[in-house]
Amino acid sequence: MRNRKLFRLLFVLFVVTSLVACASPTPAPQAEGETSDEEPIRVGWFGALSGDQAVWGTAERNGTQLMIEKINEAGGVLGRQIEFYNYDDKGDQLEAVNVVKRLIQEDKVVAIIGSNSSGRNIAVAPIAEENKVPVIATYATNPKVTVPEEGVLNEYTFRVCFTDPYQGAVMANFAYTDLKATKAAVLYEISSDYSVGVRDYFKQTWADLGGELVADEAFKTGDVEFRAQLTKIKDAAPDVIIMPFLYKEVALATKQARDLGITATFIGGDGWPSSELITMAGPSVEGSYLTDHTNINLPNVQDWRNEYKERFGKDFEVNAIMAHDAILVLKTAIEKAGSADPTAIKEALESMDAVEGLTGTIKIDGATHNPVGKAAVINQIKDGDFVLFKIVEGMK
Repeated sequence: MRNRKLFRLLFVLFVVTSLVACASPTPAPQAEGETSDEEPIRVGWFGALSGDQAVWGTAERNGTQLMIEKINEAGGVLGRQIEFYNYDDKGDQLEAVNVVKRLIQEDKVVAIIGSNSSGRNIAVAPIAEENKVPVIATYATNPKVTVPEEGVLNEYTFRVCFTDPYQGAVMANFAYTDLKATKAAVLYEISSDYSVGVRDYFKQTWADLGGELVADEAFKTGDVEFRAQLTKIKDAAPDVIIMPFLYKEVALATKQARDLGITATFIGGDGWPSSELITMAGPSVEGSYLTDHTNINLPNVQDWRNEYKERFGKDFEVNAIMAHDAILVLKTAIEKAGSADPTAIKEALESMDAVEGLTGTIKIDGATHNPVGKAAVINQIKDGDFVLFKIVEGMK
C-alpha cells in the first residue's frame, strides 16, 4: 500500500513539473555577435601600454576609459552601459593583430578604438574587414590605413585624425611661406609607414612650391646614432630640417645635430608632442616647430585636461584628446544607427552628421573614411613647453 501511495505521489510531481516547464519556455538561442537590449555594449581598445610608445598608449587608453565612464554615468548609449576591453599591443604589429582578434572573437566587441600607429592599423585592417567590426583609428595618419591602394577602401576602418598628405603639405607650406626657407633637408625612419609617408608628401609639396631639397637621409628603427646622416645634412647647409619620427629618436637626433653645430630650424610632425620629448631633448628642441591636431589652449580642451588630471593623477598627452573624439564619434554613430550591431555602426559612421570634438568639427567622408576639413595647428617649443603658433586651414 505504501509503495502504491508513493508511486502516485511521484507521478503527480512529475506531471506538475512538466506543466510548469511547458509554461516557462526557454528563450531562443542568441545569434553569434548579437546582443540583447539589456546587455552592455562591448567596446575595445588596443595600443602600446609598454615600450617606447607607452606614454601615448597609456594616455589614449585612459582617455578612452574616462570618456566611457562619463557616458555611462549619463545613462549610457541607447539606455545601455558600455563595457570596456583593452589590451597592450606592445607597439608591435603582430601583437596588434593578435589582440584585435581577441577583442573580436573572444570579447565580442562591436567596435574598436585605436591605435596611435599607422603601421599597426594597416596590419589589423584585414581583421576588421573579415569580421565586419569597425575600427576607429585615433592617431594613424598614413593614407593606407583607410585606402590601401587607389580605388580600394577598408570598409571597416575609420579615423578621426588628419592624414599624412595634409600634414606633409602643412609642413612644406609653413617652412616656405612662414619661415621663408628655400633649402630643406629630411631625416626620416625608413621602416616606419608614418615617417616615410610624411617625408614623401613633404617632398612633393616642397617641390611644387619651388623649394630645394638639399639632403634626404634615412635611419633604421632602433638606431640611436645619427651623426653620419647629420654630417651630410650639415654639409648641405639647409634652412630647415624635417624630422617626421617619434620623440625618443627626435631627442637623440636633435641633441646630436646641435653638438655638430647645426643651426637649422627643426620641424617635426605629430609624433613629437610629448612631455617626454622636452625632458629628454632639453634645449636642443627649443624654438622648433611641429604639426599637431588641436589647440590645447581652448577652454573645452583645458576642461578635459583637468578632468583627466583629477581621474588619473597626472597630466594628459594629446592622445587622450584623440581618444575623446573617437569615442564621441562612436557614440554618435550608435545613436544614429539605433543599434549596437557592428554593420549598422559602420553604415552610420559613413553617413552621420558632423560632431564637434575637442580637435574641431569631425565629419567622416564615406568615400575615404577620413574626417573632412580637419584642421592642423603649428606649435612651437618655447621656454620648455608646446605653445600654439598658428592654426592651419583644414584638409580637403
